[in-house]
Amino acid sequence: MPKFNLKINNTSYAIEADSDMPLLWVLRDKINLVGTKFGCGIGQCGACTVHVNGNATRSCLLQVSQAEGMNITTIEGLSEHGDHPVQQAWKEVDVPQCGYCQAGQIMTASAFLNTNSSPSDSEIRDAMHGNICRCAAYNSIQEAVKLASKK
Repeated sequence: MPKFNLKINNTSYAIEADSDMPLLWVLRDKINLVGTKFGCGIGQCGACTVHVNGNATRSCLLQVSQAEGMNITTIEGLSEHGDHPVQQAWKEVDVPQCGYCQAGQIMTASAFLNTNSSPSDSEIRDAMHGNICRCAAYNSIQEAVKLASKK
């Protein structure tokens, strides 16, 4: 089985896996970083979003062989103590209901705010559009992203 060298949350890992294994399953099954969730498996829901070289990326679509040499950040690596501005805003607004999509939502929002620190409401909606929330907490999500942009 091939071995891949991955940098995840500023830690290096040598992972043995089939070259076409999705990064999502490497994170969850090989490294035990289970904050990244499986939602749909086809990149449509956003539950599995991580940062790859700073960009929000669906980990269910990225093969481990494609991830080698990239800087990968999961929800566990976003901040050491859960104090990233987006995470703080999520708590202040009390966004989570069931919570299943929240890691992907937070990773999408934080990558977006890295490129647009003062977004309009429509820009927030556009940026977050690809993340599905089964509880329909979209208004709270938008409010939290707006709040985080001010932190």
